[in-house]
Amino acid sequence: MSDAVTYALDGHVAVITMNKPDKMNRLDPELVDGLHLAWKRFMADDAARVAVLTGAGEKAFSAGADLNNVPHNLYQAIPSIGVPIDKPVVGAVAGWCIGGGMVLTTMCDILICADNTTFSYPEVKIAFSGGLIANLASRIPHKIAMELLLVGDNMPVQRAYEVGYVNKVVPVADLMPTAMDWAKRIAETAPMPSRMIKRFVSDAMPKGSTEQAAIARVQVEDINDSSDWIEGRAAFKEKRPPVFKGE
Repeated sequence: MSDAVTYALDGHVAVITMNKPDKMNRLDPELVDGLHLAWKRFMADDAARVAVLTGAGEKAFSAGADLNNVPHNLYQAIPSIGVPIDKPVVGAVAGWCIGGGMVLTTMCDILICADNTTFSYPEVKIAFSGGLIANLASRIPHKIAMELLLVGDNMPVQRAYEVGYVNKVVPVADLMPTAMDWAKRIAETAPMPSRMIKRFVSDAMPKGSTEQAAIARVQVEDINDSSDWIEGRAAFKEKRPPVFKGE
């Protein structure tokens, strides 16, 4: 883990924080790698039952991809895409939530927002998009999603609440206490059915072509990074039967 993304455990709640407030938590390669490692740590952490994802500072949850240092592996930062996640994720959002930052929020199960939050996906205005945001159309009504994505105008937090994208809007000072309250209430429930329900809901949610491709790519990368792949090549060179361990 780097300082770009921090991971802290509070009881059974893992708090994952994008920690570049001076750059409005723009998604650069360092931050993407940090999120990828944080999600892996969350899944490997037996004590962590729920995650709260947030951004440091009140100005921005994330201002989206850093256009001066574009991460071409953004999918790796997205929970349930870059890393398979079957534990609940609560988003705690304040300030600007733009582009890739908004993609992160589409994969949260619960979304708590400060009253200064503004959502935006302006990629059509700069001829740039990775396509992962297509899943927004399965989170809010189709026409509302297309207005946001094709026109590129901002969506105030109250509008996001009205269309069912946000669970609760609170003053900035109450954001993390409220998000932690929701997360701890979820953590108090039985983890096995909680995780099962998340898996079933994930299976039921429509997935766009970019999301499906990213999920497939992650599974291929897992094989290419495995010790079995190293063993397979070694056995082939040494003309012996391989001893695979499934890892």
